[in-house]
Amino acid sequence: MAENGRIAPRVAIVTGGSRGIGRAVAEALLGQGFQVHLCSRRPETLEKALDELRGQGHGDAVQGKPVDVRHEGEVDFFVRSVAEAHAGRIDLLVNNAGVGTFGPVDELSGDTFRELVETNLCGPFYFLKAVARVMKPRGEGWIVNVASLAAKNAMAGGAAYNASKFGLLGLSEAAMLDLRQFGIRVATILPGSVDTAFGHPDGAGGGGGGQPWRLQPGDVAAMVLHLLTYPENALPSLVEMRPTRPPKK
Repeated sequence: MAENGRIAPRVAIVTGGSRGIGRAVAEALLGQGFQVHLCSRRPETLEKALDELRGQGHGDAVQGKPVDVRHEGEVDFFVRSVAEAHAGRIDLLVNNAGVGTFGPVDELSGDTFRELVETNLCGPFYFLKAVARVMKPRGEGWIVNVASLAAKNAMAGGAAYNASKFGLLGLSEAAMLDLRQFGIRVATILPGSVDTAFGHPDGAGGGGGGQPWRLQPGDVAAMVLHLLTYPENALPSLVEMRPTRPPKK
């Protein structure tokens, strides 16, 4: 697609893009010339991220709006606004937004369980469905769902979190089968211990910095970029990532 005789830049949506893995993915995509649209539930953290990214020289290449991924109407409006701003073009969705609350299954409240499932599973479904409808007419696109090794490995205290991530993996793999014949490639990344402010009992999160043995947010971002280099006939649909040398237990 060309604009004024030039090739139009690729367009990406990154959910949970104001910090952690999402922020690293946004920076990596901006470095590759993407137009990046971020969303975050918290307006204040989103504005801070946008100010910092624009201060790095990215200017209008990065945009963002507050979106609560638990609300399908907000998701649909956001995706529609991005598509309309780029003549119906969205090249990449990175479903990254997520929350984590942990505790014994008999001590979790129903509200806590619903919040995790609605954020970590329903949110990606709403975005995936809305973006797939934009990508189908163009016959191409990438959808990358950032899950966790907790999507395959249960842990004590992880009933709600495991349920949401096991579900996300199932959603992602079924969507891959539904969409690949339309040129839309769906992949899931399962990171292990990542050095961010997000943490949970098995160590798949971090303490917000200072633990260099863990994967860094930029490592996951690098994997997103790597997926985009694959030829059209190849689909790496599931990627597991682990630290090379975790502490011995």
